Amino acid sequence: MSKKNIITILFVFVIVGFGNAQNTNENSLPVAVFSKKLEQTKDAQLVDVRTPGEFQNGHLKNAMNIDWNAEDFTDKVKTLNKEKPVFVYCMSGPRSTAAAAKLKEMGFKNVYDLQGGMMKWRSANLSEIKKSTSKGISLAQFNEMIKNDLPVLVDFYAEWCAPCKKMEPYLKKMSAEMPDKVKIVRINADENTEICKELGVSALPVLKLYKNNQLVWDNLGFVTEEQVKKQISEIKR
Repeated sequence: MSKKNIITILFVFVIVGFGNAQNTNENSLPVAVFSKKLEQTKDAQLVDVRTPGEFQNGHLKNAMNIDWNAEDFTDKVKTLNKEKPVFVYCMSGPRSTAAAAKLKEMGFKNVYDLQGGMMKWRSANLSEIKKSTSKGISLAQFNEMIKNDLPVLVDFYAEWCAPCKKMEPYLKKMSAEMPDKVKIVRINADENTEICKELGVSALPVLKLYKNNQLVWDNLGFVTEEQVKKQISEIKR
């Protein structure tokens, strides 16, 4: 086989592989695309796979709540029509991605997953159904919270967020051991949707470090205790 033919075959494999990779994620939709497709789809079945508590704090119109982590998830989704499109979402994405894969495995033909979940939906300022009038702390209250002679570390977390839970023990330990060096404030994102929207918190966990009311460090995702302490110590320099 000539060198030219070998190169051609390799090129074909690369193109096919790339195409398959794209097809794997073609039903995971950005918020604007998800919203438009949901609006235009007749007989759409919209499923919120979060916990009932999260659902009560705000959900998409006409959504049914089927908790991904509940033991009866599979039994409940069996009541859906496999021939009609299913739209799924959670708070930030991982649970709905897993639920969408499960639905495809069960034979549902068209399953669409909202990338970034409710956090991206809220950041896009799209409408939702709220049964509770409580929106958590206001921006004015938040600004009062970060007024301090010490650096203020704000931790945006949620009970369902695995990295948040991993960081929680050392943040609590730091709060107890370093009261003269940093003030640590923890804000539950599920209970404070408005301030998250105001500050652009659309995924978790998020740490924001303030000094003299000014943001000096912003981190999205898991970070170690050592890295956090390093950021605090650098403020003192």
